[in-house]
Amino acid sequence: MAAKIKNLKNIQNTTYSLEKLFDEAEDFLPLLGTDYIELYVGNAKQSAHFYKTAFGFQSEAYAGLETGLKDRVSYVLKQDKIRLVLTSPLQKDGEINQHINIHGDGVKIVALWVEDAKKAYEETTSRGAKSYLKPTVEKDEFGEVVRSGIYTYGETVHIFVERKNYNGVFLPGYKKWESHYNPTPVGLNYVDHMVGNVGWGEMKKWCEFYAKTMGFAQIISFTDDDISTDYTALMSKVMSNGNGRIKFPINEPAKGKKKSQIEEYLDFYNGSGVQHIALATNNIVETVSEMRKRGVEFLYVPETYYDDLLERVGDIDENVEVLKEHGILIDRDDEGYLLQLFTKPVVDRPTMFFEIIQRKGAQSFGVGNFKALFEAIEREQENRGTL
Repeated sequence: MAAKIKNLKNIQNTTYSLEKLFDEAEDFLPLLGTDYIELYVGNAKQSAHFYKTAFGFQSEAYAGLETGLKDRVSYVLKQDKIRLVLTSPLQKDGEINQHINIHGDGVKIVALWVEDAKKAYEETTSRGAKSYLKPTVEKDEFGEVVRSGIYTYGETVHIFVERKNYNGVFLPGYKKWESHYNPTPVGLNYVDHMVGNVGWGEMKKWCEFYAKTMGFAQIISFTDDDISTDYTALMSKVMSNGNGRIKFPINEPAKGKKKSQIEEYLDFYNGSGVQHIALATNNIVETVSEMRKRGVEFLYVPETYYDDLLERVGDIDENVEVLKEHGILIDRDDEGYLLQLFTKPVVDRPTMFFEIIQRKGAQSFGVGNFKALFEAIEREQENRGTL
């Protein structure tokens, strides 16, 4: 099951510089960061307990029957700059029920923090984006928030959040969530990137969407000729906004002897959607070690991966034996190196998972690890009978 990686040096040399990114990205839609990620789930209360226990998130806010919300309930969790919103329906039928029935638990909203939500809406919809939410002012005693939104791939949407005039806990309509159960954080700091899987022949369309409607620039690209295994292949392009704070890799399946991880996702998610969320840490060994203790399952990396590690990546600060013990992957580009590890799917369907990443100068996405990563995923697919 050996993977082929053609012209690896050339691929790594396409790693972007921030200066080049500033030149290529258009600044008509300045984005300040990721505001929140909202998942539609079957049981928000139990999902919240999982993310608190296993990932170290803290209780932040709540909306439901007690706050006057009749059709849904939402639990808001936070860890450093990462905010997750877990939402479940309270009644039969409706949009949330349909989303869960079709896709299972998964990401519905990727909310982006902006200075002006009305302008963000006008800039994107005037360039062809489909409207999801017209600019709406939401108020309570703590001030006001303006939100607007557009559709992107599948049923995923972007909400633009303007909160400069708000001092409340999260959004109007939410109250502070007081909980006596708050396990300590595991060291997760911010959203590094979020990866979307799209259908056959759709990658170019959605990369052009981000370039045209949101001013993103393409910073790296992989084809099935660049990276594949004996069994499966995929194609990927990484889109980024001008300041580099928002990065969206887009994956598309490619023909192989067997079913690729992207095909498996599309089959079980029933369409395009967010495949994984990459969360950054300043100490991946401590973070991964703590997450394992709390029950998080990671992909298995064979010990042979580490046999010639230093020859491949050069000198690193970490002890190789410690990295080997935890199955942490390492890759280097012209700017430095990175360490990363991927969880197994965190939902019952083989769809959404998380990546834990620590950057030590590197701005790339671990192309040198694709061989080990793909083969690890294929082992899981074989266990599931979906390869």
